[in-house]
Amino acid sequence: MYGVLRPEGYSERAVFVIDRQGILRYYEILPIDQAPDNEALRKVLRDIEPQTIMEQADAEHEEPAPPPRGGIIMYCTPWCPDCRKGREWLKARGLDFTEVNVIENPDADAQLRIWGNGYRITPTFDIDGVIVLDFKEQELLEALRRRLKP
Repeated sequence: MYGVLRPEGYSERAVFVIDRQGILRYYEILPIDQAPDNEALRKVLRDIEPQTIMEQADAEHEEPAPPPRGGIIMYCTPWCPDCRKGREWLKARGLDFTEVNVIENPDADAQLRIWGNGYRITPTFDIDGVIVLDFKEQELLEALRRRLKP
C-alpha cells in the first residue's frame, strides 16, 4: 500500500507514523540494514500526542553506561549482516571483545557518527584506539598486528 515492497517479496526498512485520525504524519524509508533515528520518531510522537506512552518511557529510561575503552570493542546493531560477520570473525579467532549495541547506547551512537563523518557505520571496531569502520578483514588484521607489537 505504501510502495515499499521489494520484488523479492519483503519490504524495505520503512517506518510510518499514522495518527488516531488516520493521517500519515511521518515516514522514512531506509536501506534494509539501517535503523531509523529513534529521536526523530520520539519527536514526531510527542508532536502528535504530548502525553504519550513514549514520554512515560523516556522518564523511566535509565541512562546507559558510557562506551567502554581499551581492548577490542565492536560497535554494532542487532540486525546488521556485517555485524554478524564481525562477531563470528572475532569469535573464530578466539579474541575477547566487548560488543556495544549502538541502538541502546546514545553515547556510543554519537561516537560512531563522529568516526563515520556523520554516518553510523556498523560494525565499527575500536582496537586499542585504532578505529576500523565496517567489516574490513585486512584492516582488522593490521590493527590486531599493531596491538601485538611491543
